[in-house]
Order: sequence, then C-alpha cells, then structure tokens
Amino acid sequence: MKRVFSGIQPTNILHIGNYLGAIKNWIELQDKYSCIFSVVDLHAMTVKTDPKTFGDNILMMAKTYLAFGIDPKKSLIFRQSEVPAHTELTWILNTIAKISELERMTQFKDKAKQHKENVNMGLFGYPVLMASDILLYDTNLVPVGEDQVQHIELTRTLAERFNRLYGETFVLPEPMVKKHGARIMGLDDPSKKMSKSSPNAGNYIALLDDPAVASKKIMRAVTDSGSEIKSGANKPALTNLLVIYSLLSGKDIKDIEKEYAGKGYADFKKGLAEVVSGFLSGFQKKFNVIKDSDVRDILADGEKKANEIAERKMRDVKTKIGLTF
Repeated sequence: MKRVFSGIQPTNILHIGNYLGAIKNWIELQDKYSCIFSVVDLHAMTVKTDPKTFGDNILMMAKTYLAFGIDPKKSLIFRQSEVPAHTELTWILNTIAKISELERMTQFKDKAKQHKENVNMGLFGYPVLMASDILLYDTNLVPVGEDQVQHIELTRTLAERFNRLYGETFVLPEPMVKKHGARIMGLDDPSKKMSKSSPNAGNYIALLDDPAVASKKIMRAVTDSGSEIKSGANKPALTNLLVIYSLLSGKDIKDIEKEYAGKGYADFKKGLAEVVSGFLSGFQKKFNVIKDSDVRDILADGEKKANEIAERKMRDVKTKIGLTF
C-alpha cells in the first residue's frame, strides 16, 4: 500500500479552505493508502506564536482532524515537534540544499513581503523541513495545492541529490493535486487564497464561526459583474463560491447552475449560506464532544509509532553518511 503524508499548521483560526483543500481529501484517502497526518507545529513557528495559546492550538488542530473523520485506527496522527528526527534530518538536508534553490521558492517570496519585520531563517528553510517531513516516512504521495507543488519538486531534488551522493536512501514522492477545491480563494478577493492570516475576517469562514456569522460573510462575499449564476474564468469570485457550494453539498457545479438559472446572486448566496451553516453546525457538534484527554492519548500513540519509523530511517541516513562507527 502506498504511503501518503500531509499536515497543517496549528493556529487559532482554521477555515473551510483548510477542510476543502486538505482534510476532506484526507478522509477519502484513508481507505486507499497508508496515511500519516501530522500537526506541523514547527512550521507554525516561522511566524510569531503566543506561548500562552500555542499548545491549545495544537490540541485544537488534532481535535479538528478527528472531528472530520481522520481515524486513528486507519491513519497515524502525531505532532511534528515530538519526533526529533524531523529537525535532525533537516540539518543534514540543509548541508546539500542550495541557497539559490530556496531563494526561488515562490511562497518564501510572498511571505517575506507579508512579514518584512520577521524574515527569519525558519521561513527561508521551511521547504527543507517540509522535505524532511516527507522523506522520513518513505512517502509516495503528498496531497497538496498547486501552490505547494514547487516544494515537492525541491523535496525530490534533495532526495535525488542525497541518493546520488550516498546511495539509494529516499523514496521520490509525487504531488497529489486535486482539480477542484485544492485552492479555495478568499471571499473578499478571489485572486488570493483564503487565509487564516488575513487581517480581514471577511476573507474566510472559520470552522468555529457561529453559523449566523458565517451566513453574513457569505452574503457579503464579493461577486463578479453580471447576474447569471455561471462558473468560468471570467467569473473568478462566483466560480469560487460555486466550488465551495459543490464540495460542501456534494452537488455538481452544473447542477447548481441549473438550480439557480434565472435567479440572482442574492438567491444563490442565500442557498450557499444555508449549506455552509449546516456544515458548520454538524462539524461543531462533533468537535465539541471530543475530550482533550482522548486527543492527547491518540497523539501520544501516534508519536510513538512515528518515532519508530523516523528513527529507523535516520539510522540508515547516518550509516550512509558515515556518522556511525
């Protein structure tokens, strides 16, 4: 069975883009692949984190996985920082990664502009840590959005370089990109990805938003010129809303367009708001009954298993390099 690895950074704001772009896909993968899903808390530290809430956010992220249906009996769930091999392999890969390669990373350029006051080495080396996350577990497939494909290409480059220098060690992973839903755009600007770091709360619908608040955000979402409910390259805002509607309702976009033929944006948004409200209510009901103690137990079990796999790989890496004697 091929292995899948993925993870999400823990923050205090998780939104429907996180679900539709990642977790929804993970649920479907559990029966087809050997899945490893991490709470990538070390990645979250590339921007300022609050020590008072960081631990709670990590717990909330893991609880979100469980509430959506990530099954610890089928998938491995763990927190990245509890597996030391992630940082250990990162240092080793840093010694073969080239500065010019990291400077070309589009996400680094974008985030460096957003966080000019905190362009740190962690942000610069983020793709190398991501490569370590993937390579430690002999990952075959990595479900990502199109904006992350460049990072998978770098992961393959580093794996190939290490294999060439020291002998066959790492599996070369492939990106797994969904055609629809992999990149949910902001409600306030369809040219930019929905983001929990957006200063405008109207950009995203948080998973813990009150359904009434979420409905208002939908009604205020930007739309395109005209009034026809139709997707297309010339209607990016409406297309984004149609994708959200389709993925949450299970209806085909063409069927939704037929349903609202002859109706205006207000009717369409009202229908979408009802779908979103129902989705949030269902998720929050499951989320709120999960005990923190159960989450901690699941993470501890996952961390034990992840460490066993990762340490085995690191022993091989160290032997190949010559660190063992």
